[in-house]
Amino acid sequence: MNLRRYLPILDWGLTYDRGAFSNDMVAAVIVTIMLIPQSLAYALLAGLPPEAGIYASIAPIILYAIFGTSRALAVGPVAVVSLLTASAIGQVAEQGTAGYAVAALTLAFLSGGFLMLLGVLRLGFLANFLSHPVIAGFITASGILIAASQLKHILGISAQGHTLPEILMQLWENLGQTNWITVVLGMLATGFLFWVRKGLKPLMRRLGATPTVADFATKAGPVAAVVATTLSVWLFGLDERGVKIVGSVPQSLPPLTMPGLSPDLIQALLIPAILISVIGFVESVSVAQTLAAKKRQRIDPDQELIGLGAANIGAAFTGGYPVTGGFSRSVVNYDAGAETPAAGAYTAVGLAIAAMALTPLVYFLPNATLAATIIVAVLSLVDFSILKKTWDYSASDFVAVAVTILLTLLMGVEIGVASGVVISVLLHLYKTSRPHVAEVGLVPGTQHFRNIHRHNVETDPKVVTLRVDESLYFINARFLEELVQSRVTEGCEIEHVILMFSAVNEVDFSALESLEAINLRLSDMGVGLHLSEVKGPVLDRLRQSHLLDVLNGEVFLSQFDAWQSLLPRTRTT
Repeated sequence: MNLRRYLPILDWGLTYDRGAFSNDMVAAVIVTIMLIPQSLAYALLAGLPPEAGIYASIAPIILYAIFGTSRALAVGPVAVVSLLTASAIGQVAEQGTAGYAVAALTLAFLSGGFLMLLGVLRLGFLANFLSHPVIAGFITASGILIAASQLKHILGISAQGHTLPEILMQLWENLGQTNWITVVLGMLATGFLFWVRKGLKPLMRRLGATPTVADFATKAGPVAAVVATTLSVWLFGLDERGVKIVGSVPQSLPPLTMPGLSPDLIQALLIPAILISVIGFVESVSVAQTLAAKKRQRIDPDQELIGLGAANIGAAFTGGYPVTGGFSRSVVNYDAGAETPAAGAYTAVGLAIAAMALTPLVYFLPNATLAATIIVAVLSLVDFSILKKTWDYSASDFVAVAVTILLTLLMGVEIGVASGVVISVLLHLYKTSRPHVAEVGLVPGTQHFRNIHRHNVETDPKVVTLRVDESLYFINARFLEELVQSRVTEGCEIEHVILMFSAVNEVDFSALESLEAINLRLSDMGVGLHLSEVKGPVLDRLRQSHLLDVLNGEVFLSQFDAWQSLLPRTRTT
């Protein structure tokens, strides 16, 4: 069982049958057709030779099939990680040089090693520091950046930059170099791909095609765009008229490569590798959990870290770059009927065949078509509705989203996501530093206690019950002290204060000292301090201290017990 935990292939592999093989093969064919143009396009986005995209889709998929727990996740290059890769290695090497390719291998190696380390130490929960609003904001901004960065290929001009102002300025300065033949090809390809996504399937259904055939045709749309534009360039010699093409792509299986391990390179890429790892893992595990839930299956997030880590290390030694589980291809894989990770392995075989036999066919493929493929794919990720949703629900979440989007667009992807994480943590600390503490009273005819400002409840001027709705730790301990002090002033008629701990899951040492200070201050005022509904683990910790020994009141099992016990005392004094 322990071996199966680290090698999930032993779990599903022992029950693999002919039916699963058939379903997996069908899914593999569909995903392979979809993945060929995507792999080439995402390598272009990362600033790498097109074959790097195919190489990054072979060994990583096989390794994930061995170590991963999701039965539908399709691993490979994705848009956001490709953008992060270009941003990271563009700072340490010039695009097109051998050093650039080595930096990409090193980035994949560091990312894989970090993921493996988190998985072995079972630290997958650290990814929770990236909140959903921050992820949504980052992906939206990244989608805009990616689409803007590909406009240079649509226009046939040169332009650089890692921020939106830089990209737009470069596009404007070089607009005079526009190649109008490239523009026509790029616009036609973009328009066609948008139509394929929205209009082809309904059209084919109206023409009498079966749902399976219509779905397959929709998935193969990018291949049709590739074939049509490649033939156009070849037949009319458009490459001689300024249309930039992919050119020669090595006709081989992934080579054995070695990442650079120089201390300077590792130091320069370590932080970007960690960001890529965390973002890739969050995207991947969210997709995997969604698809697993549909079939009432489960995934192990910590083992997913190991699976993705192995995939990235595999990419580092086979000419690739950082990879993760892609949303679009995983959904296609699931919808196509994939039953096990073997579907990914079969996809890898299909891509290996493509790398050996089909690469000469993409010699005349225009870069504009690959750019159109990227633009259509990433614009579906742009979702500005998250701004309205967070504005309506939570001002702090809106701030996190808005700042993440703005900083990503204006200062680059790494600063954007890092700032989003920092802002999320700071906002969380701010909110927990001022926990909600409600003064409660007894709902008539029941044993329930509710907020005196929201409900008609019974109270007693000599008994104050404060329900603490947050764990107590160093950052909010003083807040509770000041709140109790402001409520129990000198000369008031309060004789008992009850702290209702039903929502308190933790009391750290700083909070313990604050409780002792509250107890001492109330004792000097002749007011009793009582606790109610203290959870077992919290009570165990308090018993290890001397708070309960010096407490000038009692610890009650329930708030109703405290009410019944203390009220008669106040009425007889």
